Amino acid sequence: MPLTFDDLVRRARALPQGGRRAILGIAGSPGAGKSTLAERLVRELNGSGDPWVAHVPMDGFHLADAELVRLALRERKGAPDTFDAAGYAALLRRLRCQEPDDGIVYAPGFERALEQPVAGAIPVPPAARLVVTEGNYLLLDRGAWRRVRAELDEVWFCELDEDERMRRLVARHEEFGKSHDEAVAWVLRSDQPNAALVAATRERADLVVRDLE
Repeated sequence: MPLTFDDLVRRARALPQGGRRAILGIAGSPGAGKSTLAERLVRELNGSGDPWVAHVPMDGFHLADAELVRLALRERKGAPDTFDAAGYAALLRRLRCQEPDDGIVYAPGFERALEQPVAGAIPVPPAARLVVTEGNYLLLDRGAWRRVRAELDEVWFCELDEDERMRRLVARHEEFGKSHDEAVAWVLRSDQPNAALVAATRERADLVVRDLE
């Protein structure tokens, strides 16, 4: 039977065991609904009580545009080598080992309106027993990305009907300032090659979440 959102909530709730913090990864191609699922999951799990689940997206580890220009990678923004994968893996390791005496760990966020990372934007308190992280390359088996997968207790892979995924991607780029033609051109030139790379990692996931309502 198809998975329901309630199924996913139960599975995520069961991940922390014996007082140990768990880290859940949600992977998938651009526009597949990773952030939407992560935010909904965190909201449902935290409910109206004391928050015990934190959301730490991979997007905070985008390299800044100035560095992408220096590296001649600005037109490839969103590709695996335009992120600080080693820094992301190091943060996940730090979150896994966080002790009460460590206090809050601050993770970087990503400002969509600026299309830039923002340092120290996401506080993760020691009381968080589950961290949900999401991004395209959590299952990529190369370079520092291998270290990312090693820090995750489970990784779920989000899939969406391809036409709908493309429609959402174009709409997202339009929302943040691109014309329709510019948005379509960016999706075809940049997002689609990245999507193909991500799709090839699907078999490494613990669970595939398909067209979730």
